[in-house]
Amino acid sequence: MASFLKFYNAALIRRPILAQSATAAVLFGAGDIIAQQAIEQRGKKHDFLRTARLTFYGGAMFGPALTKWYQLLNRIKFSSPTKAVVYRVWLDQAILTPVAVAVFFGTMSVLEGQGISGATYQPTLIRNWMVFIPTQIINFSIVPHHLRFVVVSVVSLFWNTYLSAVNARSQRQLEFATSEKLETKQAPQEA
Repeated sequence: MASFLKFYNAALIRRPILAQSATAAVLFGAGDIIAQQAIEQRGKKHDFLRTARLTFYGGAMFGPALTKWYQLLNRIKFSSPTKAVVYRVWLDQAILTPVAVAVFFGTMSVLEGQGISGATYQPTLIRNWMVFIPTQIINFSIVPHHLRFVVVSVVSLFWNTYLSAVNARSQRQLEFATSEKLETKQAPQEA
């Protein structure tokens, strides 16, 4: 285990986008597996395409974007450590987070071939702030630059489980509403 941690730490420093994208892919996929098995209790009816979509999103979109975001935040200089924490958390939660939540739901809708529903955006954003504002205060205060993504990724495992469950519930509601509309349109023709 110690040799793996050394290897991983070195990869985070030498190849941050690759290491952090792989981390995000694994943790988004794991979050979906936990959502499907522990929360939704799907058992053998596991939706492997859904897991693949979330794994793809984590590795291809979230990982690279967040790596670049943290690199940008780390380059900004502040007059004091306290100001650095306050402004980095504010920038992260006021600028990145609203966009990231919207991109997540939009991307999942496109990958699932469904329409985009904004009904889950606001409650998800508020819950995100409840989880990640305290996380980021700790992260930007005491965690070394190259490990900040890892801290967020560990917390994100649980967050991704939540996102996966919310997205699945949202898609089921959208499918139900769409099928009701189709049934309503077909009902007069059958009479």
